[in-house]
Amino acid sequence: MTPRQPNRPRGISALRAVIEIGFIIFLFYSNLLMGEFTVTNGRGKTWGLAFNDIFTGTNFAIALISGLIGYMVFEYLRRKF
Repeated sequence: MTPRQPNRPRGISALRAVIEIGFIIFLFYSNLLMGEFTVTNGRGKTWGLAFNDIFTGTNFAIALISGLIGYMVFEYLRRKF
């Protein structure tokens, strides 16, 4: 493993955190979208109805909290190993 570079700009760590949390949020929403088009939700569902069901405040809060927890776990593992 390469050691951390001390002359790195400060914003790089924050940018990496935003990208990693954003990727976890993307995975959360893509999983919800796939679930909207399974057999159990019926045929004939449109994209508009699916997006209306998915993009709610509660789902965003869950995605954000999950993203933060995921980032903390990966950061812990990155520093540990």
